[in-house]
Amino acid sequence: MHIEKHILEKVNEWLTPVFDEKTQENIKEMMTSSPKELEDSFYKNLEFGTGGMRGVMGVGTNRINKYTLGKNTQGLSNYMKKVFAGEELKVAIAYDCRHNSNTLAKVVADVFSANGIKVFLFSELRPTPELSFTVRYLNCHAGIVLTASHNPPEYNGYKVYWQDGGQLVPPQDAEIIQEIENLQYSDINFEANESLIEYIDTKIDQAFWKSTVENASFNTPQEAKDNLKIVYTPLHGTSVKAIPNVLDLAGYNDVNIVEEQREPNGNFPTVKSPNPEEPEALTMALALANKINADIVVGTDPDSDRLGVAVRDLEGNMKLLNGNQTMVVMTAFLLEQWKRAGKITGKQFIGSTIVSTPLMLDLAEAYGVECKVGLTGFKWIAKFIKDFPELEFIGGGEESFGYMVGDKVRDKDAVAAILLVCEIAAQAKASGSSLYQELINLSVDFGLYKEHLISITKKGIEGANEIKQMMIDLRENPLKEIAGERVVCIEDYQTSKGKDFMNNDEFDITIPKSNVLIYYLEDGSKICARPSGTEPKIKFYFSVHAQLDMPENFEKVENQLDNKIATIIAEMNLN
Repeated sequence: MHIEKHILEKVNEWLTPVFDEKTQENIKEMMTSSPKELEDSFYKNLEFGTGGMRGVMGVGTNRINKYTLGKNTQGLSNYMKKVFAGEELKVAIAYDCRHNSNTLAKVVADVFSANGIKVFLFSELRPTPELSFTVRYLNCHAGIVLTASHNPPEYNGYKVYWQDGGQLVPPQDAEIIQEIENLQYSDINFEANESLIEYIDTKIDQAFWKSTVENASFNTPQEAKDNLKIVYTPLHGTSVKAIPNVLDLAGYNDVNIVEEQREPNGNFPTVKSPNPEEPEALTMALALANKINADIVVGTDPDSDRLGVAVRDLEGNMKLLNGNQTMVVMTAFLLEQWKRAGKITGKQFIGSTIVSTPLMLDLAEAYGVECKVGLTGFKWIAKFIKDFPELEFIGGGEESFGYMVGDKVRDKDAVAAILLVCEIAAQAKASGSSLYQELINLSVDFGLYKEHLISITKKGIEGANEIKQMMIDLRENPLKEIAGERVVCIEDYQTSKGKDFMNNDEFDITIPKSNVLIYYLEDGSKICARPSGTEPKIKFYFSVHAQLDMPENFEKVENQLDNKIATIIAEMNLN
């Protein structure tokens, strides 16, 4: 097959002595046996997306390897020396259970240390939220996590955190990317200064666990805790290093771990995808819950920032909640706790995202706090905390099964969120209710909102072009009507413009630019299209709602809303 000139130029660079012999051998082998794979490995440079940099491991500019991560780290080192000139620079590094995470973490540590930067490196795998906590706890200038979150086993990734414990946001992200792009691979300094690398573990663990318990527990009587039977699965990931300890420290004694999924394993052998957003991921946990008659199932993704939750419905059957449902139950509980403690003064806020449930806005209004809505990704909620120091942050989340309790961790945090959800379940059960009943009560008070997400995967160069074309079509040939409802407004976050068709008005969008398009229908339904920043996917988010007159009608109205979403999906040819 013919390989384009710009790809061959990159390949030839990687065949020079700057790169080790094994890398060169792998490339030569690909040139003869897998030219298509060679093209995919080099046709572009791996880019920073919504959650840092994620990609398939292997050789090449479009892969995760010691050279692409080394270049990132060299660029970040150069940038930090400029921005924090004269300061003694410090970074913290953590990694998850993925293949090569520990060796790649050491490469990153080596490059930082070679540039005279003090490194705190976890001696073994740890949850991502613990790294966010550590950055602030040790007064670091930055932090790195080697993780690909819930992506398939062949992936790894590199997340960058800044001084505040949140992920990179503008303007630092663009400035750092520019610094990285200015480098040659020959500029990377891999020669470690071992005296600058300090291994950290139990001292930080205990501070993190203690902080989590202080932050996410709310005067639940011990009897109520003893009476809650919990099933927990780490899905072969890092949360096993924290969650059992945190639940134990908080007084939860009846915690039953799915043994087959306890051990960290980068192959994730018992699941198709280690993602609690996928119902299949919690199959084994649900089976154990039914066997021992548990009240609640909780599970986490490999780096322990997302959580999945299942609770018993009114008939006693285990039911998986979606990310929006867990988010509103947790937020409503936190708001109620703050209100009872007399801590709501109008100087507080909760956080959400443009693709999450509108019910968060209703909750904020009902409790007299602000709801700040940002782009997808917890880095934007962390940025709100930094940008509005005069406001106290109560909690916030997004539809993708992530939640943040308070501001001690500045990223989605399944460790604190699981403790919080157990607190809610224990208190509800003790008062003759249930977590599911609490969700129904919210729907009676505010209307029943139902959200749904579909992800369409399109791999490789052709897939990237198909995704691009879908967004172009939605922009240039906008739908006028969907499922019998008129489109009344379209917001385009790429152009920062919105169009209100009812009043024939255009308006500006003040949220930072992003490749996101939102359609609003006349009945209040909302449809959002967004290409993923870290995976070869385009995501469509749907939100519909209806009034709920009484709790008994919850499932009937929920079914009507599910049918409405199915009709919208069919009409948009997204099946």
